Amino acid sequence: MSFRQLFLSVLLCAILVQSASADTVRIKDITRPSGARQNQLMGYGLVVGLEGTGDSQQSVFTTQAISNMLQRFNITIPSNNLKLGNAAAVMIVAQLPPFVKSGDRIDIIVSSLGDAASLQGGVLLQSPLQGADKQVYAVAQGPVSIGGFSSQGAGAKVTKNHPTVGRIPNGALVEAEVPMPLVKDGILSLSLNQPDFNTATRISESINRYLGGPASSARDEATVDIAVTDLYKDRIPALLSNIGMLAVEPDNVAKVVINERTGTIVVGGSVKISSVAIAHQGLSVRITTDYAISQPAPLSKGETVVVPRATIETQEKEAYLTKVGGGTIEALVKSLNAIRVTPRDIVAILQAIKQSGALQAELEIL
Repeated sequence: MSFRQLFLSVLLCAILVQSASADTVRIKDITRPSGARQNQLMGYGLVVGLEGTGDSQQSVFTTQAISNMLQRFNITIPSNNLKLGNAAAVMIVAQLPPFVKSGDRIDIIVSSLGDAASLQGGVLLQSPLQGADKQVYAVAQGPVSIGGFSSQGAGAKVTKNHPTVGRIPNGALVEAEVPMPLVKDGILSLSLNQPDFNTATRISESINRYLGGPASSARDEATVDIAVTDLYKDRIPALLSNIGMLAVEPDNVAKVVINERTGTIVVGGSVKISSVAIAHQGLSVRITTDYAISQPAPLSKGETVVVPRATIETQEKEAYLTKVGGGTIEALVKSLNAIRVTPRDIVAILQAIKQSGALQAELEIL
């Protein structure tokens, strides 16, 4: 190790110790090298060996696929003469990781395409997996694991998990590599997982302190460019490793995320709220239905009928004007807890606060 390399290593350790705090993270945890990305693969295949839970004769594509497969073995059978039940047509999806090499294995997921009841106990036959460019990058094959079961009898059926979707760990063999150049025209670029101008600027400044000069700059809120020096010209992995260990303090976006379907509310720590008064009133409505019997008059030709009678009761709780204000999320949480509102009520309150202009944050509703 040369003196310059030793000096840079010591300087890196000093920077890490000095900048480490409870709010700092490593650059490798919030960025990725531009161009290093996953690729989606998809294919069509057949799962055989099922115990009568496969596709029915109505799945024409399954019979056609089996007929085409048998022709590869010099067996010619019309598709309308095939009896299914032990085979099922499936779609196969997979994620091709970056820098994967030929001969590596990846996980795949198979999903029933026809009307099969279960893929339990089935084996996927050799199936090519293509990318968006129609090129084959992997070949899938192996036993399907569904992590559940489906059984039925006379008038009864028991199902656990989702029996028509399965997984094959290491079920695909990579056949072709995807080229991913990291350096272009002497520039190594980092992409931020959460784009932000402040975070990008802090990353650039931290890298410049480590490299000892203005070698890095923030191109935009999502990209940081690094000029590769002669020291790291042939050592890009080492450069990424050293830069990835640098600690920076990311800038958090003030955001409130609301899921109205589940009543879940997530509030960022940097959210602030201006002084505002809130009055929340709960109204409960209860409707009950009783059934009375109406008897006809004596000697009449009327019939006895059942008459429903609905009773509606309303109950309105007292509401008080509560002042919420002027602070961080802690003041907001304490004030809303003091009002004793439910999460669904908080959703309505936060929306009203945002409309009034008192919520200094972005409100995202899922």
